[in-house]
Amino acid sequence: MPDVILRLLSPFVLAVYGGVMGLLRPWVWRKLRRRARQEAWYAHDISARWGRYGDAPLVPRADAPLVWIHAVSLGETRVAAVLIAALRQQHPTLRILLTHSTATGWAEGQQHLREGDVQTWLPWDDPWSVRRFLRHFQPRLSVLMETEVWPQLVSQCQRAGVPLVLANARLNEGSLRQAERLWWLSRPAYAGLTAVWAQTEDDAQRLRRLGAKVEAVWGNLKFDAQPNAEQCANGHAMRLRLARPLVLLASAREGEELEFLIKIKALLLENKAQADHKYIANCQYLIVPRHPQRFDEVAQLIATQGWRCRRRADWGRELQNADDEPTIWLGDSLGEMAFYYSMADVALLGGSFAPLGGQNLIEAAACACPLVLGPHTFNFAQAAEQAVATGAALRVPDLSAALQAAHHLLADPSTLSHARAQALHFARSQQGGTEATAQQVLALCQ
Repeated sequence: MPDVILRLLSPFVLAVYGGVMGLLRPWVWRKLRRRARQEAWYAHDISARWGRYGDAPLVPRADAPLVWIHAVSLGETRVAAVLIAALRQQHPTLRILLTHSTATGWAEGQQHLREGDVQTWLPWDDPWSVRRFLRHFQPRLSVLMETEVWPQLVSQCQRAGVPLVLANARLNEGSLRQAERLWWLSRPAYAGLTAVWAQTEDDAQRLRRLGAKVEAVWGNLKFDAQPNAEQCANGHAMRLRLARPLVLLASAREGEELEFLIKIKALLLENKAQADHKYIANCQYLIVPRHPQRFDEVAQLIATQGWRCRRRADWGRELQNADDEPTIWLGDSLGEMAFYYSMADVALLGGSFAPLGGQNLIEAAACACPLVLGPHTFNFAQAAEQAVATGAALRVPDLSAALQAAHHLLADPSTLSHARAQALHFARSQQGGTEATAQQVLALCQ
């Protein structure tokens, strides 16, 4: 459709959209209450979701500009933390307004705040909530991390004169198709962004198709995140104490855990005559679910499949000895992925064995943990391709093949050692985008 017609339609469409979003507030409120039964943070300050705050509006300060960074969930918040550190290094008096949409994002974000910073929820995308939010905080600039582009948010920032940028931007083919189906909302929203800095050239091309002003391609900022050194040291120490190999199913999604358990049983029964059977039988298997609200569900699943489940809180030095009965370990803790990756000999990437696009593989590589990927990695397509090309990861068609690949690696110490070295090299070779992003953010703050 010609741009002139789109410009004429846009105010009407945006008004209808804003009204519908306003009518959905009671539904959102009930949903948050339900989620809070499993994750208490969802019940925290729900009124802030509608742009209502109990304290006085913040007073702008010329010497300490307020930069608003939105990180929807856990992964985006960890990337935001890297950017925040770079911003503070270049502008020590900078204040941060950090917003989230999920409980895991909020919990992670608390670790990266200092005096003068503010943390709250992203306002619901109706015009009234967003306007109240902007009037209350009066940010100098807004940075959306990776994917969160909302029509009313963009429109209200434009009206308020707040520059709005999309950093570490990514857009896969599925999201592009969905956005193109809703072109009357998505095109004005993406075109209304002040600037976009993409992860890959493919992301940049897709974003441009939606009208975004892509100014640079700086790679994935996740590569600049350093894994927790203490967790890495503890993980390495645990691996040495175990004296047996450990295979990790990392950031597992619903359906993958059950298939993982079934495939392990099948391998134990079918491969007794194989040369590497001792590696299969002697392995310790660890599952770390992606979502904390599923921890209890996965523990029950392990038990119903005939395994003993040993949860993270029960771990100790006695783990160096094999359990008396078949046992699956469950990593049911938040913020410890560096520990889990460092203790594992090889990791199977969750979300990639179901058509869900895969999870972040960069943290595993930074912990020198070799990866086995399933066929579905469209959320991190370029990083996955690069990891496979450099030998940091293996690509397989399904979980059965993934377990076999992991066991073959364990049976060949020299290949396993090389894969660890390649994983670490891959992670370090992709660094550098954060400093450029920070420089551009601060330039827009002037």
